[in-house]
Amino acid sequence: MNWTFPVLHSAVTIMTPLLFAAMGGLFTELSGMLNIALEGMLLIGAFASVIVAHFTGSIFLGVLAGITASVALAAITGSITLRLKANVFITGLAANLFSAGLTVALSFTWFGTKGVLVLNQVPQINTLTIPGIHSIPVLGELLSGNTFFVYLSWLLLLLSWFVLYKTPFGFRLRSCEKQSEALASLGMNANNYRFAAFLISGFTCGIGGSMLTLNLAAFVPNISSGKGWIALVVIFLGGRKPLGLLLGAFIFGFAEAFSNYAQGAFNVPADFILAIPYLFTLVVMVGAAVYQKRRAV
Repeated sequence: MNWTFPVLHSAVTIMTPLLFAAMGGLFTELSGMLNIALEGMLLIGAFASVIVAHFTGSIFLGVLAGITASVALAAITGSITLRLKANVFITGLAANLFSAGLTVALSFTWFGTKGVLVLNQVPQINTLTIPGIHSIPVLGELLSGNTFFVYLSWLLLLLSWFVLYKTPFGFRLRSCEKQSEALASLGMNANNYRFAAFLISGFTCGIGGSMLTLNLAAFVPNISSGKGWIALVVIFLGGRKPLGLLLGAFIFGFAEAFSNYAQGAFNVPADFILAIPYLFTLVVMVGAAVYQKRRAV
């Protein structure tokens, strides 16, 4: 099938923002906090990065701006939740709504549009060819010819595994979920580690959001398109493990890549095809819930 390798290659690109968001969400999840503000962090990071890249002509500064904006939102969300004892779900929803409104408002104030914002001064991001791997059939098409965002996501995933399972910080962070009293008996505040987890989620979402807009050199309102929510599903689908995130993100990336291909290949209503990734998300959530219930029995 001629479509297989292009769809697989596209899936690797599509899965990357999901993987960044899921990585950050994994840290907060293992600390005992469900971070539903991932969507807002992706969105505000996407907006800040493309704006700064447009005015400075620097991809690096654009990514740095995306990280800064996303970490700032994560810090606000974490502070309100942990210091002021606000409900984490309400705070997360507020962060998502705030990002959606702020990005559109700033786009209209600075550029006079509430719709698609095309920025011609954003530098082009080139793909990278890996010597030796590029010429290997199948493997070369999957692993080579991607942007630096893809390879950075794999590197950070490996680093996340190391931090979570091979460092004292990771051990203490994972202890926050069910053994916070043990941490307190050692003179450690579990909320400090949870706050650090929020900041880490802001860092990874800032990079993921940057990829969404810098690859397009444009900002589209709600460009995150539910990826922050899907990232939460990826975390549980992946068994709350770093390697599981990679597999889960690829599955969803493949679903969206196939839906993009199907728009031109099959005589099916476009609305139905565009709904494939979200329908797939629903099916996976239901399936995972049934599986866990049966295991418990």
